[in-house]
Amino acid sequence: MNKKIFRSTLLVALVVLFASVVLILGILLDFFERQIRNELKSEAAYISHAIQTSGPSFFENLESPDKRITLISPDGNVIADTSGGDAITDNQAKHEEIRKALSSGEGTSIRYSGTRTEKTIYYAIRLDDGNVLRVSTTQFSAFTILLGLLHPMIFVFVIAFILSLVLSYRISSSIVKPINSLNLDNPTACNTYEELSPLLSKIAAQGRIIERRIKEERRKREEFLLITENMSEGFLTLDEVGNILTYNSAALRLLGMENPDGANLLTFNCAGELRTLVSNVLDGNRTECEISLNGKIYNIIANPVFDEGKVIGAIIIILDITEEHGREQLRREFTSNVSHELKTPLTSISGFAEIMKSGETDPSTVVDFSSSIYDEAQRLITLVSDIIKLSELDEGSVQIDKETVDLYELSCEIVSRLSSNAEKAAVMLSVSGVHAEICGARKILDEMIYNLCDNAIKYNRRNGRADILISEDEASVKLTVSDTGIGIPASEQSRVFERFYRVDKSHSKDVGGTGLGLSIVKHGSIYHNASIDLDSTPEKGTAITVTFKKSCDV
Repeated sequence: MNKKIFRSTLLVALVVLFASVVLILGILLDFFERQIRNELKSEAAYISHAIQTSGPSFFENLESPDKRITLISPDGNVIADTSGGDAITDNQAKHEEIRKALSSGEGTSIRYSGTRTEKTIYYAIRLDDGNVLRVSTTQFSAFTILLGLLHPMIFVFVIAFILSLVLSYRISSSIVKPINSLNLDNPTACNTYEELSPLLSKIAAQGRIIERRIKEERRKREEFLLITENMSEGFLTLDEVGNILTYNSAALRLLGMENPDGANLLTFNCAGELRTLVSNVLDGNRTECEISLNGKIYNIIANPVFDEGKVIGAIIIILDITEEHGREQLRREFTSNVSHELKTPLTSISGFAEIMKSGETDPSTVVDFSSSIYDEAQRLITLVSDIIKLSELDEGSVQIDKETVDLYELSCEIVSRLSSNAEKAAVMLSVSGVHAEICGARKILDEMIYNLCDNAIKYNRRNGRADILISEDEASVKLTVSDTGIGIPASEQSRVFERFYRVDKSHSKDVGGTGLGLSIVKHGSIYHNASIDLDSTPEKGTAITVTFKKSCDV
């Protein structure tokens, strides 16, 4: 600012000086030229009177060293001239001043020398006898005068430039000094320009706001550190290239790291799964994987952090699932073995029960027993079928071609199949939303939606509602099944997707079911690389949302 004011002030001073010199010189030259014309006119008047009195003989004794006087006849010939030896031989009627004098009584003109260093001013007046008297004088041109004044003008310009330089510097310094001396910690107490008062008031207000925000951010940071340090799960944040920014003690303990500040996560653990996870999440994809490290199994969840559409880092959560993984592995082995062993005999039991149900045997009690056997057999067959489906999804052995599936149309088909169940339970079942297509396995998607809707009917209240909503945005399609049923307690919500887990076991016995429906939904979501969100309030209802990616890369 100081330099800008200095340069501006200096430039203005020099421009004003130059303009003043040019203007003054122009005015002076014009003034002198008018003065010379007036003198020529006065002399011409005196001389014309003398010539009319004494005739051309007046020129015999006339001496005028600084002016030239010429008497010219109407036809342009020179009658008399004071030039001495420099006689005029050409016709003068062609000159401008002579033509004007012959036509209007007087005339003036200016003619420059060949080098334009001098100019001659002419004044002509017509006498009573018709002759023309011309008086002229020579004057330096403006260019010559400027050349003559060049040295003094340079001297004046140098002095003026030095004075302008000094004064501009002092003025700019004096203007900026109060601004430079501002106390931004207390700007309203500064004694400065009145025009800056609104700005200083705003700065003071902004300073107070910033101070409050700093205190708030410091408090939030302390709370964040307190929370993360008391987490049993490991917590890490990375920058855009994988360097560790923040962490908690659990992460150090789980991954066996020491002093990870500023280091890259891959320098501590080069497992292929972890390297792939970090690469995927820094590419902008939410990633989840399991790794085995130091005899333990960890579930690592990584979410990218975006800023204006650009990945600027990632958040990684590390969960020790060694015990859960062991239980799940045992359960998978058990269900896989038991399902194949029980399916054939249970199918036979179902057949015998169906024969007994026909009434061809002893009609006294056989019908009641056969009916019970048949119902139980059907429940066991359903259980075995569900177990097989889960086993297939777990083992990744499902070989189903992916196709484009309209979730809205598929939901309508499932609602039609479940309409009788909904009527029996006095539950209003509906579908709303948009026709949204995804790329997936239609059979698995059918099982997922069917189980969600079946649960919404079974665990609802009479005269309740079960709604399916299909929505979409640019990148995903969401399927939400909500009901007005009994809801799920918060303490139970983390386990409802486990196999055979039932929230209300007494109610589950009344409505039937295998306890595998939501587990099938979970594994179907994993198969389609979809996410599941559960929102439930006891005695108010439950909403489960499955979010599918529109991409076929599942």
